[in-house]
Amino acid sequence: MTTKKLALAACAAVAVIASGSVASAQTAAEPAITYGAPVAGVCALSIDGVLAGSTVGKYVDNRLQQIGQQIQAELTGEKTGIENEAKTLQGQRATLDQNAFEQRVAALQVRQNALERKAALRDREMQATQQQAVGRVVNEMRPLIATAAQSQKCAIVIDRSAVVMVNPQMDLTSAVVTALNGKLTQFAFERTRLDTPQASTTPPVTQTPGARK
Repeated sequence: MTTKKLALAACAAVAVIASGSVASAQTAAEPAITYGAPVAGVCALSIDGVLAGSTVGKYVDNRLQQIGQQIQAELTGEKTGIENEAKTLQGQRATLDQNAFEQRVAALQVRQNALERKAALRDREMQATQQQAVGRVVNEMRPLIATAAQSQKCAIVIDRSAVVMVNPQMDLTSAVVTALNGKLTQFAFERTRLDTPQASTTPPVTQTPGARK
C-alpha cells in the first residue's frame, strides 16, 4: 500500500473539504445568484456539508489522518528494515556460498510477502475505521435532521448533491451543523482491528455540557 493510497483511504473527508474550497474559488468571480421563491414543503441537505462543517466531523477527519500516519510509520519501518537487510546481503554476496545466499534471499522474500499482506490488511482496516467513524456521526445526526425538517415543515428532504442549486432558505445543512455541534464534539476511536477475533467496542461519546445523552 503506497503512501498516496493510504492517505486517500484515511482522508475521504478532506477531499470533501478541498472540493468545497475549489468550488468557492470558482464561484467567487461569478455574479450573485437571485434565487426563486422557496418551494413550500421541499428542503435540501448536504450530508458531506455537515461532516465537513461540524466540529465532530472535523475531529473525525483529523483522527483518521493520525491513524493513517501511524500505519504509514509502521509499514515504512518494516519496509526500511527489509531494504537495509537486502543491501547488507548484497554486500556480503561475494563471501557467502550459494546455498547460504539463497536461504537469506528466501527469508527476505518471506518478509516482503508478509509486509505486502500486512499493508493490504491495514488498508482494509483503515477503510473499516473510516466507515464506522463516519457512520457514527451520520447516526447521531439522523434525529437532528428529522427535527430540522419538522421545524421547517418539510414534506421532502432532497440530497444537495442531486441538485445544481437550491434556495438557501430551503437548505437544512447549517441548522443540522449547529445542532450537531451542540450534541457531540468528539468521540474516542482507534483503528478497527481485522486481525484479531475480539469484536471492537464503541467507546462512550464526549459530549458538550448540557448535551443530550
